[in-house]
Formats: sequence, C-alpha cells, structure tokens
Amino acid sequence: MTQESFKDIQQQFSGHIRDPEHVALRDDVEDRRMNIYRELFYNNIEGFVSSAFPVLRKFYSDEDWHAMVRNFMIQHKAHSPYFLEISQEFLQYFQNQHVMRDCDPSFAIELSHYEWVELALTVADETTDLSNIDSNGDLMQGHPVISTLAWNLSYQWPVHQLSAGSYQGDESAPEQATHIVVYRDRQDKVRFVIINQVTAVLLNLFDEQPELTGQQACEMIAEQMQHPNPEVVIQGGRQALEDLQGKGVLLGTRCNSVLLQSIAPVE
Repeated sequence: MTQESFKDIQQQFSGHIRDPEHVALRDDVEDRRMNIYRELFYNNIEGFVSSAFPVLRKFYSDEDWHAMVRNFMIQHKAHSPYFLEISQEFLQYFQNQHVMRDCDPSFAIELSHYEWVELALTVADETTDLSNIDSNGDLMQGHPVISTLAWNLSYQWPVHQLSAGSYQGDESAPEQATHIVVYRDRQDKVRFVIINQVTAVLLNLFDEQPELTGQQACEMIAEQMQHPNPEVVIQGGRQALEDLQGKGVLLGTRCNSVLLQSIAPVE
C-alpha cells in the first residue's frame, strides 16, 4: 500500500465521520463498527461546544443546534488538536463561516464571544510580573497598569443578562451599548464588572498610550467631552480607577524606569 493510497483512506474515513450523510462509507468497513467512531467523535465535539456555550445552547431547538454543530464539523478546518480549544475553533466558525438562519438570535455572535471569553480567561496560563509595579502607587499621578487577565469589551447587546426567557431573536439591540470588563481575580475566579462608556474609553487610553497618568487620561476625556466642569469627570475617573484596582483589574502603577524603557524609540 502506497503512502498516497493510505492518505486517501484516511481522508475518506475522516470525511465520513464528519459528514456521514454525504461521504459514503467504505465498502470494506462494517457500518456497525463505523458507527462507534461516528458517535464518539460527534458526541465529544458536541459536548465540548455545549458546555462552553451553555446560554447560547438554550436558544436553540435540538434539531437546529445539532445541525449547526454538524455543519461546524463539516466546514471548519481546525488549527488546534486540543479539546480545550474546541470552543475557540467553534467561535471562529460561528463568526466567519456560519450562515445565519431564522432560528439564530440577533445577538448570537456577541453572546458566543462573551461565553468564550469566560472560558478563555479561566484556562489562561498568563502570569504578570509584579516586580516592576507599585501596587500602592497613586493612580492619578502614576501610570496605571491593567491586568493581562482583564479584558475591556463592548457589545451591542447586554450579553451578561441574556437568557432564553428574557430575549427573543426578533428584538432589536438596545440604544446603549454594554461595556464590560471580564477579568480573573486574585483567587482565580472569572468575574465581570459593568462599566460606563467613559470608563471604557479610559481603559482604552491606558492600552494605547501607556505613558499617560490617570490625571492626564481623565483630562483628555473631559476635553473630548467638552464637559463644562472637567473636575467632575476627573473625580469620576479617580473613583472608577480606584474601584477597578480594588477588584484586581488594575494592578497598580508602573515604575518610571520600566515605562521609559517601554516607550523608548527603536534605533
């Protein structure tokens, strides 16, 4: 048997497992035995997807859900062999390959992303070097540092409130976007905190311009808002930063020597 013919057998074998309705079973394989592989593969993948997206699953009938999972197996070319990353592969399929149907809620893509974020932060193995961070630093005069295990997210839908009994698929998104920081706290528990648009912009500024102090960032926002009383914005920003630090979203302030090194021009 040549290597090429063996590859052909493998492709037909796996193709039938993924799409048994359209890829024929080999003549030399007993259907009863092949059914063990078909059920094993499908049940494992469907189980991982359902457990990763439990809220999303509740919006679908069994028929519609299983049709989508089957299509995921047929269409999506996974880039990771790990079961733990099936949820990320499904999210990529859902965002880029899935053709929306009448049974798909309008918020389905955002909800799936929100549920994936929770799992991704749960299993993330990132660690933060705290040796160059002053946990007691002045957030207004210093340069606030955001935890790498805190994600600043914005959605059209209130994804944290969605449930099968609260929203229907034909509803329109609210006028106001939902801003959420999903983070893993010091006890390795994944939590979320709802923030307003100003706080979301504030966190984005620290990501984009790490050289900013808390005071400077708040002043920039007050200027952009053309607020008649900038001090109100500054005090609100101070309170928001202190609250986020208490939750572990902000780790403290960056030491000046590290900041200068991080923004030094590349020669």
